[in-house]
Amino acid sequence: MSDKTGLAKDRTEYAENRTDWAEDRTVLANERTFAGWLRTGMASVAIALGLRALFRPYEPTWVPKVVATVFIVAALLIFVSAWRQAKRTKDSLSTHDANGQSRDYITVITIAFGIGTSATGVILWLL
Repeated sequence: MSDKTGLAKDRTEYAENRTDWAEDRTVLANERTFAGWLRTGMASVAIALGLRALFRPYEPTWVPKVVATVFIVAALLIFVSAWRQAKRTKDSLSTHDANGQSRDYITVITIAFGIGTSATGVILWLL
């Protein structure tokens, strides 16, 4: 009888380990997804800069600025959305063996990207 009890404990321990590792993989996947959304936001900023440069001689000058601003605003929305989702996922999971990024780090990165993108939008209007 003790062999069966030991086997059941081993199986339970293995199952708990697999669950913990799956949660760790999800935490790390969340970070990769967050980084992917940041890249998408930066691509939106690059599109804004490219459109502004491409249509620089266009008259009236406010038209290309407005179009570029749409992409700047889209980038800011992407950053905020990525931050909210990453934070929500991070709050619902815990790490076991993986060392994931802290919520504070994710927040600081999002703020830095937001400030840089906002400054880019302001500069686009001043040029």
